[in-house]
Amino acid sequence: MIQLYRLEDLTPDQILNRDLRAEKDVEAVVEAIIADVRARGDDALRDYAKKFDGADLDALEVTPAEMEEALAAADPDFLETLRMAAANIEAFHRRQLHDNFVMTEQDGVILGQKYTPVERAGVYVPGGTAAYPSTVLMDVIPAKVAGVPEIVMTTPAGKDGKVNPAILAAASVAGVTRIFKTGGAQAVAALAYGTQSVPAVDKIVGPGNVYVATAKRMVYGKVGIDMIAGPSEILVLADGGCNPAWVAADLLSQAEHDKLASPVLVTDSEALAKAVQAELEVQIPQLPRAAIARASVDDNGKIIVCQDLGKAIEVCNIIAPEHLEVCVEDPFAVLGKIRNAGSIFLGRNVPEALGDYFAGPNHTLPTSGTARFSSPLGVDDFVKRSSFIYYTREALGAVKDRIAAFAEKEGLHAHARSVTIRYEEEGGASQ
Repeated sequence: MIQLYRLEDLTPDQILNRDLRAEKDVEAVVEAIIADVRARGDDALRDYAKKFDGADLDALEVTPAEMEEALAAADPDFLETLRMAAANIEAFHRRQLHDNFVMTEQDGVILGQKYTPVERAGVYVPGGTAAYPSTVLMDVIPAKVAGVPEIVMTTPAGKDGKVNPAILAAASVAGVTRIFKTGGAQAVAALAYGTQSVPAVDKIVGPGNVYVATAKRMVYGKVGIDMIAGPSEILVLADGGCNPAWVAADLLSQAEHDKLASPVLVTDSEALAKAVQAELEVQIPQLPRAAIARASVDDNGKIIVCQDLGKAIEVCNIIAPEHLEVCVEDPFAVLGKIRNAGSIFLGRNVPEALGDYFAGPNHTLPTSGTARFSSPLGVDDFVKRSSFIYYTREALGAVKDRIAAFAEKEGLHAHARSVTIRYEEEGGASQ
């Protein structure tokens, strides 16, 4: 049963209660996999597909025929839902595009900034206990909006050697360039370093288990990554006017993801707290993934009862959750007080699943308290900023002595001379 606490009885560490320790052998295992993929390339990927996924693969890349087969077999209503969700995601992320700018206020000086998409992005889509076509849409569409020319996706095949058709349908709708049948740390290694089949990319995005997260951390620097994602989290901030059955269902929407997922209720109503506690016991046995949800709720879930809504909001900011549902009478009055959250769901009619699948904001979100300093996946993850500077000879001459003096203060005499040499008697022509 989920544990119920009163805020005054908890220390700040107990409020967080995140155990981020990985299995001690994970790093060694991942390091060996990365080295193996770098050494053996496609052969290593095939061996891992057999070992971990039970799949005998001749070709690693999904063929056009496999894509056509998946689309032909897809439920037309599901395809329409994918297209509607994709349109919402694209519309939202187009608002994130930045304009280049140029500054010409000073005579003889042109300054500016331009945005350039990465040339090749890698998208990791998990397999395992569930298939996530929603992740395909959320991770690919911002890259397309950013203007990335090539998007390479990796996802594990099933024992039949085929990728889940729902994932392939989503990839078709989203506009993936190439798809490879590989998962886990080995897929991250392939995307970072390349193999005979899989091209090396500039940035890797997408969620995964502890092995995937560890691999992303290890290849960072060779490539960019979006974030190190931990187990999924939901925090429901609820007042006494909420329906406890709805709150329990929302908590379970994340609890069913993973035994390590963290469902938390923060409320100013002890009556609601106890009602939700009881309702969870009613709903958990009804779930197909009841064993996973049970472990998540019992091991990582909690209900925190606060004296008032103000204290409850403070708890939310301390926890800095991945998903935050604000289930109160006037959610917009609370919105401005929320400082730390990945995605915020406002009102009693906005379950977290709305954001997971359909509304448009991204569902690849910072976890483990990193919402204190990081953001959801978006267009910015697929572009680079470059500044540019132009000075005429006259404009540089007006400030050359100040630049040289600044450089001398730092003891960097060659810096200073790189400016002053242009104004010695043999100086070059005007540029």
